[in-house]
Amino acid sequence: MIKLAGIDVGNDSVKVALDGSNEPIIVPNVVAPGYDRHILQEEDSPLKALDVVIQSPKLSKRNQRYFVGLLAVENQDNTELEETDNKALSDQSLVVALTALAYAGVKAESASSSTFSGSDEVEYIIGTGLPVRTYAKFNRTFEERLVGEHEVTFLSTPQLRNRRVKVIIRRAIVSIEGAAALYHISTYDSLQIRDEEVYYGCIGVCEIGALTTDFPVVKRMSIDNQFSTGEQMGIATYLDPIMRDIEDLYGYRFPSRAKLVQRIRQRQFTIQRIGEGQADIKPIVDQYFSRAAVRIVEMIKKRWNKYPDIQCFYVIGGGAAALKPYLLEAAGSIRLRFVEDSELQNMYGYLKLAKSKSSQPSAI
Repeated sequence: MIKLAGIDVGNDSVKVALDGSNEPIIVPNVVAPGYDRHILQEEDSPLKALDVVIQSPKLSKRNQRYFVGLLAVENQDNTELEETDNKALSDQSLVVALTALAYAGVKAESASSSTFSGSDEVEYIIGTGLPVRTYAKFNRTFEERLVGEHEVTFLSTPQLRNRRVKVIIRRAIVSIEGAAALYHISTYDSLQIRDEEVYYGCIGVCEIGALTTDFPVVKRMSIDNQFSTGEQMGIATYLDPIMRDIEDLYGYRFPSRAKLVQRIRQRQFTIQRIGEGQADIKPIVDQYFSRAAVRIVEMIKKRWNKYPDIQCFYVIGGGAAALKPYLLEAAGSIRLRFVEDSELQNMYGYLKLAKSKSSQPSAI
């Protein structure tokens, strides 16, 4: 049975939603070289120890072992995507995406069945997306890299040890980040229109990711080719100097951006210094996030001035959730719209696009 999935291959994390499931799966887009682990106590969740070997004709290195997501976040040899990386071409993004889809598939199967073998097969039609500036040139390439047969073998992962999963992607519908989120905001799960103002209007979107900030202009649910644009800057542009300043001032080193983002989301701004001292990193975060907010609000103003027909601006994405109080302060009298679970809006939009396209022929 073919599953429908929305997958947001973000530069900070990969997020997956399956049709009919209420719980999204979120895996930090961080990998590290895998090796035999010395396990003193098994983790209480598979997501905490994604230890995989991936076989795929779309990867430059085949049959490689990787620590993925949370297991890689604190590994000193981990890698995170940089501004020069293109997620449509990135092996790392494909590794994390296939791992997340394999886990989502077996999790759904085990929820509906009490027995399973050491080998599974999951088939998908997926919806996904790319930034505005990447989409035109790379959407077909991204689609071709995703579609096909891949194999993920979980090694020391708890509850999935030595389980092999064939991930078959029958079709990938690639859309534009930000625009997909707007589709989700304006429709019900049944795909009927929920918000006519948004669905039929001329809406600006500011989608703040880790490495990119996209400004699609959506008119009656169609992308405006002339006025939609994107910038090669995101929240990571400011996370990196925050980490450097903390290390320089306090000697405390965050092993990855993902680790810092975890603390910011949990509002845990106190770090433990060597010995028994502590330090408050909030002033450093405030300094950089305030600068980020001013820059983003200026970009929104420029978009609105160039195209005054825009009725309203939605600010979404993982960066929007982190920067919201700073953006509101920087915006002053300019009203910006925010939504709950901001970082999940694209993922849910991709799932709805997969649902709407799945009954149509493959030529899209």
